[in-house]
Amino acid sequence: MAVSLDKLVGFHESALSIRTERMEVISGNLANANTPGYKAKDIDFNKAMQSALRESAGGVSTRSSGGLVRTNDRHISGNSTSVAANFDMQYRIPTQPDTGDGNTVEVQAERNRFLDNGLRYQASLEFLNGKIKGMKKALSSGGQ
Repeated sequence: MAVSLDKLVGFHESALSIRTERMEVISGNLANANTPGYKAKDIDFNKAMQSALRESAGGVSTRSSGGLVRTNDRHISGNSTSVAANFDMQYRIPTQPDTGDGNTVEVQAERNRFLDNGLRYQASLEFLNGKIKGMKKALSSGGQ
C-alpha cells in the first residue's frame, strides 16, 4: 500500500511555513514599535491555510508574489517560495487610541501574538516529528 509523503506531512509543512512567515511579520511589527506612522500588519493564518490546502489538493492559485497571475497549474508561481507570500498583508485595527504619531503597533499585544504563534509552531513541529518517528519505526521494523 503506497502512501504519499505529502499526504502524511503536507498539512504540517504548510502550517510551519505560514507560521514562520507570520513570525517574521510580527517581528517586524515589534521592531517598528517606535517608528512614526508604521502600521501593524498580520497574516490571516486560517485564510492562508485554506488556500495552501486548496493548492496542495490540486487547485490552481491565481495569486502569486509580485502581482503575477497564473492561468495554469503548470505555470511557475513567481519569485517567492513562501506559502504565505501569496497573501496580501492585512493591517491590524488598533484597540488603543492613537498616541499622535500614527503608529498602530501595540507592543504587549504583539508580544502575545508572537508567543502564541511560537507555541503553535512548536506544537506543529512536535506533531510532525512524531509522524516522522512513526514512519522510521515502521520502515526499520519492516512492518513486523
